[in-house]
Amino acid sequence: MELFSEGAGGTGSGLWRNARLLTMVEGAEPVERGAVVVRDGRIAYAGPEAGLPDGLEGLAVTDCRGAWILPSFVDCHTHLVFAGNRAREFEMRLAGASYEDIARAGGGILSSVTAVNAADEDRILAESLPRLEAMLAEGTSTVEIKSGYGLNIGAELRMLRVARRLGRMRNVRVKTTWLAAHAVPPDYRGRNADYIREVAIPGLEQGHEEGLIDAVDGFCERIAFTTEELRPLFDRAQALGLPVKLHAEQLSDSGGSAFAAGYGALSCDHLEYLEATGIAAMQAAGTVAVLLPGATYAIREAQMPPVAALREAGVPIALATDCNPGSSPLTSLLLTMNLGATLFRLTVAECLAGVTREGARALGLLAETGTLEAGKSADFTLWQIGSPAELVYWLGFNPAHQRVYRGFAE
Repeated sequence: MELFSEGAGGTGSGLWRNARLLTMVEGAEPVERGAVVVRDGRIAYAGPEAGLPDGLEGLAVTDCRGAWILPSFVDCHTHLVFAGNRAREFEMRLAGASYEDIARAGGGILSSVTAVNAADEDRILAESLPRLEAMLAEGTSTVEIKSGYGLNIGAELRMLRVARRLGRMRNVRVKTTWLAAHAVPPDYRGRNADYIREVAIPGLEQGHEEGLIDAVDGFCERIAFTTEELRPLFDRAQALGLPVKLHAEQLSDSGGSAFAAGYGALSCDHLEYLEATGIAAMQAAGTVAVLLPGATYAIREAQMPPVAALREAGVPIALATDCNPGSSPLTSLLLTMNLGATLFRLTVAECLAGVTREGARALGLLAETGTLEAGKSADFTLWQIGSPAELVYWLGFNPAHQRVYRGFAE
């Protein structure tokens, strides 16, 4: 498919016409001959060409020649900023070691902590930037980035400073998450509550003062923190006006989802061992279920999240890469969708919504991005495909033609 562009997107305004649209607005049908009008970085119109408004003179025009336009992707759960890699642990898993075996042997998160603490900010940035660029090449416009590989105040804040720098260096919306409660460092072993009180909470306060933190997360699991250990951290986040989210029910049902929902959590993530009580609490709170099939695949987890029960309860479902050096060394939301469909039996529609509308909802950004609607940020991607199902179907093939971020085409 050959697309013709006449300079559109150079001013943050323009008209993309002769396109097929999937707006991802709930209940909306595909538009076979559609158009998108952008003014000053905002969508002014998205719908049938026959309904285009007047007053379009002077706008740069892109003839899309029948290409599909969808909202740009939202990767709502990543650990993108880190140093080093854990390829050796990958080999160990292939030999039969479990995620918990590796963690208890001093690997897992703690091995990445060693690498991050040995690296300065510029080195971490240099290693993280190519991962971000790989995401942008697939039409991603918004990326959540967590700390969690420092486990001391200085290194945790260094990670978030890198995340902020990445957002300034590239045309991408970066949302940062304080995840100091990711693991217990060796010098605090057996003193989880002390670590929360002496590191996680003071670091949160400092990072908030510096404007580095958009949300707060924790790892609720038998190899990490209990709900009661996390409670003071979430109480402090709430007092600072910061939303919370939680790594929950990945390896066991620890009650994390119901706990986080009690704080009105934006999302609970992983959820392989989620049971009925947690589902009901999430539904009542409007908390999004963020599923991470890359981790399920990489660690060969046999337990699948309860997709049918989540559907039945009406809990929104998002998908994310969980990009990290150990359990999900994945940067591709295209592949994530395929894994979500093949492993979790999500439908094509659920996969597409999971990386657009529901991903935005999981970050509290649905009013800003995630669908093609007037007033929202002009974040969309042109795809050289015959149908949207191809975005879930292909393995290792990227049919993105043009990414538009805040009205600027790349």
